Amino acid sequence: MATITASRRDTPVTPFVVLSAVAAFGLLLGWATYALHGTTPLLERATNSVSTWIIWTAAAGALIRTRGLAVWSGPLMMLTTCAGYYAASTLGDTFGAAGLGTAAVWAVAGLAGGPLLAWAGWTVRRGQGDVRAVAGAAIAMVVAGEGLWLGLALRYWGEAAVFLAVGALLTAFLTVYLARAGVRRYWLCAVLAPVSALVFYGAELLVLDGLLGSV
Repeated sequence: MATITASRRDTPVTPFVVLSAVAAFGLLLGWATYALHGTTPLLERATNSVSTWIIWTAAAGALIRTRGLAVWSGPLMMLTTCAGYYAASTLGDTFGAAGLGTAAVWAVAGLAGGPLLAWAGWTVRRGQGDVRAVAGAAIAMVVAGEGLWLGLALRYWGEAAVFLAVGALLTAFLTVYLARAGVRRYWLCAVLAPVSALVFYGAELLVLDGLLGSV
């Protein structure tokens, strides 16, 4: 009996099961984003947030053992999150033909950014060398970058302060984690995170203010 139990525990999870779990979570996250609209300001902002979707994508990448499968999970997570959100919007009778362009923009953005953030999550946990610090900065940039966008572009300074504070804490956490993991240039995470946040802020301006404003 012990031998049978051990063999079952050692049986690897198939890629189909992994990707199915990612897709299911993405659909649930998209539905929750829509369902929590109008509840409390904190919950609405926490769910209706670019960085929230992306952080979960990085988390999925960190939880998956193989790099290739982790990278594939990124765009899948983003696309299913979009699908869950717009499916819930359709059922709630708030999604019309005018929303098709917006949905297309988010889908393309997810296809572009999903692999990068899933790779970053995998690399921080399972990678080798100083690239782990670069990956950590890529994860931290999304929260701080959205904070910059909320403040500089939308003038929501209260929410911006929260996102910037969380981004700083996330940067500190990842830097300490990498230092304890033995990454030689762990400090690159703290140095590159603010620079990366500026890049992410520019990307949000392009997508949110540029493309979404034209659809």
